[in-house]
Amino acid sequence: MPRKWFILFVFAFLMLSSFILGVPSGFAASGDKFIIINKENNRLAYYENGQLKREFKVGTGRSQSLTPEGKFKIVNKIVNRPYYTGHIPGGDPRNPLGNRWLGLNARGTWGTTYAIHGNNNPGSIGGYVSSGCIRMYDNEVEWLFNQVSINTPVIITSSGKSFNSIAIAYGLRVTGGPGTPAVPVAGGGEILKRGSRGPAVQELQRKLTSLGYNTKGIDGIFGLNTDIAVRNFQKARKLSIDGIVGTATKKALGIK
Repeated sequence: MPRKWFILFVFAFLMLSSFILGVPSGFAASGDKFIIINKENNRLAYYENGQLKREFKVGTGRSQSLTPEGKFKIVNKIVNRPYYTGHIPGGDPRNPLGNRWLGLNARGTWGTTYAIHGNNNPGSIGGYVSSGCIRMYDNEVEWLFNQVSINTPVIITSSGKSFNSIAIAYGLRVTGGPGTPAVPVAGGGEILKRGSRGPAVQELQRKLTSLGYNTKGIDGIFGLNTDIAVRNFQKARKLSIDGIVGTATKKALGIK
């Protein structure tokens, strides 16, 4: 058999086998590794062989629509990607893209617009801060970069479910049951306190800052500085000084 026809035969056989066995080529190529990003609590989970290996805090879009949701894959990996918009070379401390770039094929793009990447502002990690990308600490995205390959699946969603439940819903194999639900994001009529995250916390921070109680950032994370600002506000308004933004404190602030 001529070499050309032999190669075509082997290729056709492999494609047919993949179809019959129902093995998704992108997932198989990743070696049973995948990533889940939950915008509800701004956490990233890294899975290997069906097991949750590591979990990281991330930063996502300033508004709900900026960071795309769905099932994507990593299509390129770049070390020290230049920040072309600002004409900043890769590796420069001013570069807001950090030291690693994992490009995603989201919204018709091919790894040039949306990515998981580092950042030169560690204080932004964990908040709703980006124009659509997923930000990580430089040392953590460097670790992740070394674990994954091209075609690794990436799920981005907003969910109150556990990472295992999200993976199962997308047809990915996990070891064990659904797992523990995600930490809920503060919103609506929920009580806000240290550890709360989300748009409601951002609204709280804006209100406190406008009243002269500096939260040292409007990142949607109820941390130490927001706690201090809340307590100072409560003290000034002769409220219970507990750092918890419940009905009475919300009413005094004029927020829902």
